[in-house]
Amino acid sequence: MFTGIIEAIGTIRAITPKGGDVRVLVETGKLDLGDVKLGDSIAVNGVCLTAVELPGNGFWADVSRETLARTAFIDLKAGSKVNLEKALTPTSRLGGHLVSGHVDGVGEIVSREENARAVQFRIRAPRELAKYIAFKGSITVDGTSLTVNAVNGAEFELTIVPHTLSETIMADYRPGRQVNLEVDLLARYLERLLQGDKAAEPTAGGISEGFLAEHGYLKN
Repeated sequence: MFTGIIEAIGTIRAITPKGGDVRVLVETGKLDLGDVKLGDSIAVNGVCLTAVELPGNGFWADVSRETLARTAFIDLKAGSKVNLEKALTPTSRLGGHLVSGHVDGVGEIVSREENARAVQFRIRAPRELAKYIAFKGSITVDGTSLTVNAVNGAEFELTIVPHTLSETIMADYRPGRQVNLEVDLLARYLERLLQGDKAAEPTAGGISEGFLAEHGYLKN
């Protein structure tokens, strides 16, 4: 579990194909790894990853086929900047909102405009996520907890203050960029609860082999 308050900007140093998925090396910059041990969770652009090696200045993590299929990780390469946050502890301040690190979908930056010292972004979410996005509600974009300032269909607006721009990768956002979205945790559980007995009915779904092959993630 996370708060959506970014602690550091890291850098992807290596992406290595491994048995059909990939292993990534993340250089963590100013993020304090003193209390991190093998098996701990760290959110990378809002994706909860498990540290499997700790070389000192960062960590290695395995990225599953599920994650590759459902997030913007396929756009990352060596040198890409990423938002980082260590997992929430019982003594942490909950400055944002409860974030699971399980990405719901990939959105796209539609526009960027200056708004005094802040920057106004408009983001298009997948249609199936629109129902979870509410005016003045919370949403996580690449792991950053943010407040929705306007909603129009599947598009929503964010006003980003200078501090957030300097402490996250949002300063680099431009129209066309893909971003990881996680909707409010309570909204997802509320929808499931309202399904009642229908929630027990089986549904179809799965990762497309064609999608993974197209992006080169089925190579050993």
